[in-house]
Amino acid sequence: MIYYVEDDSNIRELVVYTLTQMGLPARGFVDSESFYTAVSLEVPELVLLDIMLPNEDGLSILRRLRADHRTAEIPVIMVTAKGTEYDKVQGLDMGADDYIAKPFGMSELVARVRARLRRSTTRRDPNLYIAGKLRLDKLAHSVTVDGAEVQLTLKEYELLRFLMENQGVAFSREQLLDHIWDYGYAGGTRTVDVHIQTLRAKLGECGGMIETVRGIGYRFGGR
Repeated sequence: MIYYVEDDSNIRELVVYTLTQMGLPARGFVDSESFYTAVSLEVPELVLLDIMLPNEDGLSILRRLRADHRTAEIPVIMVTAKGTEYDKVQGLDMGADDYIAKPFGMSELVARVRARLRRSTTRRDPNLYIAGKLRLDKLAHSVTVDGAEVQLTLKEYELLRFLMENQGVAFSREQLLDHIWDYGYAGGTRTVDVHIQTLRAKLGECGGMIETVRGIGYRFGGR
């Protein structure tokens, strides 16, 4: 998901529509308050950030993103009407990954977004899975929600890891049994339901990320 903070509704809606149509799901926000609320629920893959905003400007938002461990590595592209060298350098020095000045073409914007997403993917830690406030570290064999460690059994951990590794893919109860337990396990598919229920409870506010797919089984939605 891409987040775009822009107070001009015409530009914001056009960019969100264009990105979504190009297979890059996006959401728009008019100010920092609505943006921070969304980030607390789901950490985006990339942020498009205007400099001139009401209440809190884009550079201040960028500073806060870089200071928070949950958002420090998110690619940020500054999008602004300001075209002076000083503003560009200031944004880049504060940690912005790229800069595009208005007026800009949609093709150029899409190309820059895709380039940044590719670079982000190649440098992403393959042992770390993050979705909103939920974080699973394979090397440390740990799971945290909003920084607080969650105590899971081995099977609960393996079930969550498998679902997060395959985010968006729906698995039947039989498939989960095969992957997490083994072919010879005689406990039945009810075992999967019990573990999912317990896992959701332990994850608290992030429990809803494990979605029930009616008629199939479960998937990790990450929302």
